[in-house]
Amino acid sequence: MECSFPLTVADVLRRKHFENAIVVAGKKGLSRTVKWVHVVEVTKINNLLRGKELILSTGVGWREDASLFLSLLRQLIECDASGLCIELGTYTSSIPEEAVELANQHHFPLIVFLEEVPFVEITHDIHTHLINQQYQMISQLESYSQQLNKKLLTVHDHREILTCLHDCLGHQVAFKMQGGDVEYIPCRPRQKREASICSGNSGWPVDAVVKPISLFDAEYAELALLPDGRDVNEFDLLILDRTATAWAQHLLRNLYAEEKRRTEENEWLKGWLEGEYSDQEISSFLLDHHPSLDSRRGVVWVCKVERAHQKGNFDSTYFKLLCRSLFEQRGFFLFSVEIGRQLAFIALDWRGESTWKKRVEDGIESIMASDFVRTRLSSLSMGVGTFVNSLSAMNQSYRAALEALKIRKRLKDQAVSLFYDDLHLYRMIMVLDKYSNLRETVRQYLGPIIEYDRKYNGKLLETLKVYLQCNGSKQETAKRLFIVRQTLYHRIEKLESFLGPDFMVADKRLAIELMIKAYDYLMDEGGISYGQRNAQRWAD
Repeated sequence: MECSFPLTVADVLRRKHFENAIVVAGKKGLSRTVKWVHVVEVTKINNLLRGKELILSTGVGWREDASLFLSLLRQLIECDASGLCIELGTYTSSIPEEAVELANQHHFPLIVFLEEVPFVEITHDIHTHLINQQYQMISQLESYSQQLNKKLLTVHDHREILTCLHDCLGHQVAFKMQGGDVEYIPCRPRQKREASICSGNSGWPVDAVVKPISLFDAEYAELALLPDGRDVNEFDLLILDRTATAWAQHLLRNLYAEEKRRTEENEWLKGWLEGEYSDQEISSFLLDHHPSLDSRRGVVWVCKVERAHQKGNFDSTYFKLLCRSLFEQRGFFLFSVEIGRQLAFIALDWRGESTWKKRVEDGIESIMASDFVRTRLSSLSMGVGTFVNSLSAMNQSYRAALEALKIRKRLKDQAVSLFYDDLHLYRMIMVLDKYSNLRETVRQYLGPIIEYDRKYNGKLLETLKVYLQCNGSKQETAKRLFIVRQTLYHRIEKLESFLGPDFMVADKRLAIELMIKAYDYLMDEGGISYGQRNAQRWAD
């Protein structure tokens, strides 16, 4: 594909009406890009230009005033204009020597016409050429994109994509995966390669134009152009960007296929979570399927997607790929298992046990903040199990994660930790609920208070919670409830009438705090508390 972009001052000098033009200064700047042409007859221009304009002038603005001309020339240089073309004769007869020196110093082309030329025809000709050039560039971009799309249907080696880029632009192409070596298309002599790398930053030659390739907010690779015979221009950058996007699609397709393959391991992983295998059997499986993995500790976390209210189609494979990418960035190797409507993730840690909780928390926060979750799902519940130091103990972490998920689901209107290890009292409450009549126990302690609040629209239970949280400090309690002390004293008297004056004694206080947590736990799916629903029956 022939790419003749962009238009330069040297190209303009070969066009009509420039046959007799003379470059009197700035010959080293003839490679400057020309994006537009303006006719300028004023001497204050710095606020009117955007850069890369070729300026035409008859000199009427400064005539023979050298200082005005030098001021204009400095403004054009500062605005990154492409060059200045002056028609000599009618209003100005010569170019000051100071202007020639200034233009040469900044490699700024000064071009003179020795006879009258039609500026309107020059602007029409060059603008027409620029517009046609833009159309040609768009057409070539579209053609290249179609070529890449066809290539993606059959490509097996990423080097085929890199070859397309080289064939299109002619520049040397370099590619580097994270943690890998640089690949060159075509192959570069070792001596030249080492010399160029030594002179650059971050392992790239100084003249390289580098484009990162990212997936799931993580950088997977870098694609670079190394100029060969000409500078990298705007068209080259657009082609580079299209190629990077195509390579990202190729990488995503491979990762997606790999994730599909992992799904076939699902049944064996279910057995792992159920505790069916020994350490030796699990180690053998990991050695066969993931020989580079060397970790014997980790944690299990589970999530549940509420499919009934999805905003869009839920692609579990893409979701698992997203989770894997985010957790790998944080030092975990992830196995995913679909069990009914739940997804379980075995996260093997290859960093350090001391930071595992913070890294898991960061990973889950990133998942919840991702566009995929925010736009496709209306509800995603999660629970994290205990950290274990044995592969065969992952079933214990799995059971703990399920309990954490269940607790968080029951307490959905409250801020509760993701981690089973942090759910201290609620773990005890689950056991009490399973093996005793927890509702009856809660009724014995809190029934009269709940009934009073229901009957008189009171806030005794809220006051009791805050009073206990403030360790009996009346001043702090009143401040947090936004009430005056006298109101608080009245409520405390009421609480003492229901609970007894000794309700702040250590043992009794601990029991009451546990019952308050249990009351919060005993919330049904509709969000109506057991206590409110049965308050009248308790009073009877």
